[in-house]
Amino acid sequence: MGRFAVMSLTDAAADRVKEILSSRENALGLRVGVKKGGCAGMEYTIDLVTEINPADDAIEKNGAKVFVAPEAVLFLLGTVMDFETTVLKTGFVFKNPNQSSACGCGESVELTPVSAEHMRHLSEGA
Repeated sequence: MGRFAVMSLTDAAADRVKEILSSRENALGLRVGVKKGGCAGMEYTIDLVTEINPADDAIEKNGAKVFVAPEAVLFLLGTVMDFETTVLKTGFVFKNPNQSSACGCGESVELTPVSAEHMRHLSEGA
């Protein structure tokens, strides 16, 4: 039985990850996580990975590697990581089914962790 992917990347996100990594020596990928902060309660984090943490979940698309911090898995399950360029902002965006609200500035979010029952269902269907 295979393991389900915690999150996925769009082509635009994969291209941007590869672009970032190509300009950084010893970079193996990007690590996505969440931390408490901001007016809505949580913020997404993105860090450069130079050393693999075996506890991370790894996602790869078109040669781009993204790692998910283990403490963030229940908050990021089912998330699609994208990269957008608009008139006002350029950066990674997260389409997260676990997000219940966001602050007005768009920098912080309210996330609800996936339930144990939902995790069990996903594991059985993988």
